[in-house]
Amino acid sequence: MARPNDSSRRDQPDTQWLERMYHNRMRVPDFGDYLARWAAESALARRSGPCELNVAYGPASDEVLDVFPAPASAPRTGAPVVVFIHGGYWKSLDKSQHSFVAAALRDQGAAVVVPNYTLCPRASIADITVQMVQAVAWAWRHAHRFNGDPRRLVVVGHSAGAQLAAMMLVCTWPAVDAALPRDVVKAALGISGIYELEPLMHTPSLQEVLRLTPAQVSQASPARLPAPARGRFWGVVGGDESGEFLRQTRLLQIAWGRERVPLATALPGLHHFSVLDALVQPGTRLHRLASQLLR
Repeated sequence: MARPNDSSRRDQPDTQWLERMYHNRMRVPDFGDYLARWAAESALARRSGPCELNVAYGPASDEVLDVFPAPASAPRTGAPVVVFIHGGYWKSLDKSQHSFVAAALRDQGAAVVVPNYTLCPRASIADITVQMVQAVAWAWRHAHRFNGDPRRLVVVGHSAGAQLAAMMLVCTWPAVDAALPRDVVKAALGISGIYELEPLMHTPSLQEVLRLTPAQVSQASPARLPAPARGRFWGVVGGDESGEFLRQTRLLQIAWGRERVPLATALPGLHHFSVLDALVQPGTRLHRLASQLLR
């Protein structure tokens, strides 16, 4: 994908090109319609089904999560547990706009946990990663409380949430809590993720809020970290997304290898927002992939 003036030129990054590649709201002019519909459908999901809202997983005010228990038809041994991490470039959006995803995954037989995190610039991406570690650990410890099986825990993330999902696979869980197994996360699904953060340092509209440093880029770029010792990661991206988003999904497979990333694929006809809709729409390839992951 290299070109003379793209982000591979570390000395002279083409900031205008990077804005075109990474500014998803500019690429999808009607993005606001998606966000408004997600919020409305999410409010309906919370009113319509069982859920426990704003459960604390840590001491900070933003360290809360919503729980959508597994259906009553779940096996006696417990249903798969999905932790869904929302996107928004680590600087916007909220779990309350993504309850519609939890409702759809619950319809597929899962127990679902949707955490919030402190947004940039009040927190760094490294800080947010630690918060998600704590949220996933909470889900593992409390899985039986909402009819889930902690041995079947999967993380799903969209956009910035996909980067966080990948980071959960490389976490050394016993270092967090000796009671945690090494394989807390069995698998992860990243939807339209960013796995090498350096280009964002040179994208003005993002760097203004993210305030990334070279050290943070090294710490929080999954593609720069050793491949996880266990588990698998499936990466998907909308086929109509920018060349950089397509490259980012392939990059993680190159970095971690096909054993850990057996799937890195583009889904035709979808952009950065409609790809999340595909996750919840029966009959789409992404919906079927999610079902396979839960099995």
